[in-house]
Amino acid sequence: MSILIDPPFWPAHGTLFSHLVSDASLDELHEFAREQGLPERAFDRDHYDVPQKRYDDLVAAGAVPLRATELVRRLIASGLRVRAKERPERLDAVLLARWDALGLGAPELGRELLGCWSQEQRVYHDRAHLLAVLTALDALTGGTASSQSHLPVHLAAWFHDAVYRGTATDEDESAALAAARLPDQGIGSSVVDEVVRLVLLTKTHKPAPGDVAGALLCDADLEVLARPAGAYRRYTVAVRREYAHVPDADFARGRSAILRALLAGGSLYSSDRGRALWEEAARANLMAELKDLEALAP
Repeated sequence: MSILIDPPFWPAHGTLFSHLVSDASLDELHEFAREQGLPERAFDRDHYDVPQKRYDDLVAAGAVPLRATELVRRLIASGLRVRAKERPERLDAVLLARWDALGLGAPELGRELLGCWSQEQRVYHDRAHLLAVLTALDALTGGTASSQSHLPVHLAAWFHDAVYRGTATDEDESAALAAARLPDQGIGSSVVDEVVRLVLLTKTHKPAPGDVAGALLCDADLEVLARPAGAYRRYTVAVRREYAHVPDADFARGRSAILRALLAGGSLYSSDRGRALWEEAARANLMAELKDLEALAP
């Protein structure tokens, strides 16, 4: 067990609060919280807020006391830390600022797309995923979001899961949305056609050799596969929740088939930069997940 707690220091509601975290998995954290009778409402995305009166009890139950700075360092290293800009109350402002930076002068379309990404049925394919893809594009391109040569890629990132119901037609409908909305903003037909092509490419994440724009978008969309083990686990849990209607054994078989195809298809990433940044960690994560899935559906 790797449950950590910092001293009661944070004032609220007439008392002081500690942060209770795990640097291994959220599953472990939630299990410990249930055993100790902590209410679900005390969970705040990557930690539980616990009042001062519970501190000694939780330490006695096995929570390891640490200074606040060390607790945060351990949480960040685990990959489970939810950064401030990724929290729902901040995401809208961060994403709209990124949309405005594209220089389209189309705030209404930006808000419409943000509404799409905020739909309640989304667990993984949500605003945090959109921001992660845009951030990954920064890592691949050097942050040239406003460059005309990269504009179609960034627009495709905004549209690539704009329609998401967990069906085989999501990419087609997202591409159709781009084809319908972008011309109204004065976007030329060549750019619109390229955005549509790129969105449809996320069906397979297999751009042709020499397709620089396709490699950028597909690699950015697959950045999640290379995250630290704790953050990768958070991603797989979110994906499972989006398919909660599918029985465990069926989900395990389907997911295993996808992972095997990815691992057997050569490099997971199509750009040199993507391979250098993420290939090794992504393969390790996929192989570990596949081993767990095969135990569920041998």
